[in-house]
Amino acid sequence: MKVVWSQTALGHLTDIYEYISRDSKRYALRMVDRITSRTKQIEQFPGLAQVVAEYNDPSIRELIEGPYRVVYRTEADRVVVLSVIHGSRLLPPKLPEDQ
Repeated sequence: MKVVWSQTALGHLTDIYEYISRDSKRYALRMVDRITSRTKQIEQFPGLAQVVAEYNDPSIRELIEGPYRVVYRTEADRVVVLSVIHGSRLLPPKLPEDQ
């Protein structure tokens, strides 16, 4: 199954990199690599991760990587990464649509 990233999720990755790189560009790159590498697991096993409790929708799932929640939606032929949010933040009432 193909994994695609929404523009919103790509923006989140950029924001994460920029924030962490204020202290360490090396650690910022490592964190972004960890997040993107982790999503490769869902290519093979899209149902691997837990359902996001806030949405109570079996097609909306999340992986945890470090302090981040990688929220994605499973579809018939692909997985769409919708958001990457720090675990201390609240999820929005509605997730952005993929673009």
